[in-house]
This record gives sequence, C-alpha cells and structure tokens, in this order.
Amino acid sequence: CHDSNGELHEFGSSWRNADCYDCSCSRSGIDCCSSFATPVDYNEEKCVSIFSKETCTYKVVEKDDHSKECPVYGWVG
Repeated sequence: CHDSNGELHEFGSSWRNADCYDCSCSRSGIDCCSSFATPVDYNEEKCVSIFSKETCTYKVVEKDDHSKECPVYGWVG
C-alpha cells in the first residue's frame, strides 16, 4: 500500500501517521481512523480547543489565558 505521502507499507502492517491517524494496510487498501477524541461540548465563547500533534490530544483552554483549562462535557472520536 502507498500512503498519501507516497510511503510504501506492507500488507498487514499498521502505523500512526503525522496527522495522528492510526492506519493499516490490507489487500483491500489502506484504512485510517482518528486516534484522538475531539471536544464538542464546551463554552466556545470563553474557550478554545488546541490540538497537539506531539501528543495527539486536544486541550481546551480559556481564550484569554491558555494556562487555565475549561471543562468539556462531550467528546467524539
């Protein structure tokens, strides 16, 4: 299988790509799914979600002070 970057992967192999998706190669092609949950229920007026590609996680923080985390009531993934 060739991924979107042109890299070759063997049948039966799996990997995490640079965009934090877990992928696998089979004879029917490449399947990828997100390895992270996305915040969907939080105060969007006061807070902002920030994605880290290093940790493959979202953090929801106050717009005016990124050191203060906001409560999140719902995630999808």
